[in-house]
Amino acid sequence: MPKQFFKDGIQFVNRCRKPDQKEFLRITQAVAMGFAALGALGYFVKLIHIPINNILVGSA
Repeated sequence: MPKQFFKDGIQFVNRCRKPDQKEFLRITQAVAMGFAALGALGYFVKLIHIPINNILVGSA
């Protein structure tokens, strides 16, 4: 069982390839856009949460 696992792992690594520059830049852009989108979403949620929290806590 372990022999087959290592054999399959070695075959997988040998078939893998490094991305070329164009593919790497596209992946980098996609990751950056995801970071920016989630960061903006978190910022806007926090921006909306602070006044609502102050209203709820201030009136209590």
